Amino acid sequence: MNLSELTPAPGATKKRKRLGRGPGSGQGKTAGRGHKGRGARSGGNTPPGYEGGQMPLQRRLPKRGFRNPFHRDFAVVNVAQLESSFAAGDVVDGTVLRARGLVRRGRAPIKVLGAGALTKALTVKVDKVSATARQHIEGAGGTVEVSSRG
Repeated sequence: MNLSELTPAPGATKKRKRLGRGPGSGQGKTAGRGHKGRGARSGGNTPPGYEGGQMPLQRRLPKRGFRNPFHRDFAVVNVAQLESSFAAGDVVDGTVLRARGLVRRGRAPIKVLGAGALTKALTVKVDKVSATARQHIEGAGGTVEVSSRG
C-alpha cells in the first residue's frame, strides 16, 4: 500500500454546492438565498439572540439584582474538621489542608469558621479566620496567622 493508493471511504466526501451557475443548476439567480431580506444581503449574517427585529428574549425579561465583580469565594474549613484531622502542635496551612482533602478547590483562598469545638493547640496559617474560630483556636492554646491575601 502506498500513500497514492489511499482514498476516502465511500460516501465520506461530497461535491461542493456550486451556487449561481444558471437556472439549470437549481441554485442559480439568488443562489439559495431567497429574495431580499437580511439573509440575502452581503454581510447579512445573524448575531446570536437576534429574532428578526422582534425584541429579543434577553431584553424582554426583567433584570434583577447585582453581581459584585470583586466578590471572592472562599474555601471553607470548620474548627471541628481541624479537631478531627490534626494532632496537637501541628501546623495547619493551605497545602496541608489540600493534601488531607479538607479543601478541594485548587486556588481558592481558605477561611476557617468557628463551627464545632477545638481542644488541641494548633498553628493555623490561612487567608481568613472568623472571630469565633480565632477564639476557639487561641482558647485551645494555638496561634492564628492570617496571610496578606485574605
